[in-house]
Amino acid sequence: MIKALLSHPLTRGMDIDDPRTTHLRQEIIQSKPFLRKIYEEWYKEIVAALPPCEGPVLELGSGAGFLREYIPGLLTSDIFATPGAALVMNAHAIPLRDGSLRAIVMTNVLHHLSRPRRFFAEAGRSVKPGGAMIMIEPWVTTWGRWVYTHLHHEPFVPEASRWEFPQTGPLSAANGALPWILFVRDRHQFEHDFPMWQARTIRPIMPFRYLVSGGVSMRSLVPGWSFGAWRALENCMRPWSQHWGMFAHIVLTRL
Repeated sequence: MIKALLSHPLTRGMDIDDPRTTHLRQEIIQSKPFLRKIYEEWYKEIVAALPPCEGPVLELGSGAGFLREYIPGLLTSDIFATPGAALVMNAHAIPLRDGSLRAIVMTNVLHHLSRPRRFFAEAGRSVKPGGAMIMIEPWVTTWGRWVYTHLHHEPFVPEASRWEFPQTGPLSAANGALPWILFVRDRHQFEHDFPMWQARTIRPIMPFRYLVSGGVSMRSLVPGWSFGAWRALENCMRPWSQHWGMFAHIVLTRL
């Protein structure tokens, strides 16, 4: 009952795998000042981590976002046709030339890729040496594990024995713990299998703001004007981000 009351009226009852839901989420982000500021902060971190080499930047899962406002000439893409994506493509088969990309960037996308080995091979082929992969992803911490297990609709299985998971739908298929599995729990295996990718930054961030914003599927729990106060609180908690972060800012360098 509580979840039904808090769900955003625009997406209530919508199928998460319906492209119309992604389009509505774009409208939700723009209509919620607190949430839009979170995305603006994420996008600034992504831009700051871009490598200095030449070439286009490909964004995966662009449908609901507005990163194109921050990166001129950004190649936007999504798994299905949406107004926010110029390319319709599957990240497991990137339709671009070898070494043609400066970077691949994404926000909350990696944990939806059911064949991560195939994706990292494709990304390694299409990103040039000196390029990067930059992402914001859910993260496993003491707090993050509790939130994603009890308050979030997507599967979150840190104990999964395999990186792969069933492809039930383009967005409903997920393991929110996959980024942590790849870059912490199974890091040695990842480095062995994909030596062309070197983890440059893995930084847990944002324990509360996304949660109280309601994200893209729930109503805001706090007013937009309180954003600064919540950011100040999180800044004070940075020394304990390994325990409290809900997301991680991850940067991989292409060797």
